Amino acid sequence: MRFALFLFAASLLPAADYKPLFNGKNLDGWEILGAGQWTVMRDGTLLGQMTGDLRKILAPGGTLATKKDFDGWINTQSWLYTKRNDFAEFDLSLEYFTKTHGNSGVSIRDVSRAKDAITTPPDYKKTPSKVGYEIQINNRYPDPHPSGSIYGFMDAPKDAQREDEWNAMEILSRKDKITIKLNGKVVAEHAGDPMRSKTGPIGLQLHDQFSIVMFRNIRIREITGKSLPN
Repeated sequence: MRFALFLFAASLLPAADYKPLFNGKNLDGWEILGAGQWTVMRDGTLLGQMTGDLRKILAPGGTLATKKDFDGWINTQSWLYTKRNDFAEFDLSLEYFTKTHGNSGVSIRDVSRAKDAITTPPDYKKTPSKVGYEIQINNRYPDPHPSGSIYGFMDAPKDAQREDEWNAMEILSRKDKITIKLNGKVVAEHAGDPMRSKTGPIGLQLHDQFSIVMFRNIRIREITGKSLPN
């Protein structure tokens, strides 16, 4: 009887503990896509920023001669993707910060690995939010989707994020549902598109030339066997 109870209790435990997905020291296990600069700071924080010389680019007579040229340049993205492409059911936990008017996101199940987002201009029909799923990060950027939204599927409440502060995000990926928590509260849930992949890499977004984003404490708990209840 005791052995049966032990097996029952064990079946209720998480399949694995949270493990670091980012080691806080270097970019081992990750790949930079696009022209962004991703730096591991001394305290273990991951910093994403663009490196173009804006004084030359935006100066009169600079390289952006037309509005079309400017729009294509300013919206060219960079992403940091896991080298692993087979994340399926998992709980992902991280903290993020972006400056005022900053825009970022976390992608899951994007089998394209952002290849059409890092072009100039981006192909918005094939960005990670259209191929897999993007969980929005937005600090007063002119975009209707607040932080915590499952982009294009369900919007989070506008007041879930603490503006200009560090925020905690959890992404619970299951075959039949994606659940997003922001600062400990569920802000979005959706079954997703049945035609899209159930597995893929995990990516961090640097949305445009003026956004700056930081991440820390990126951890994952992979679910093996039968999915745990949410």
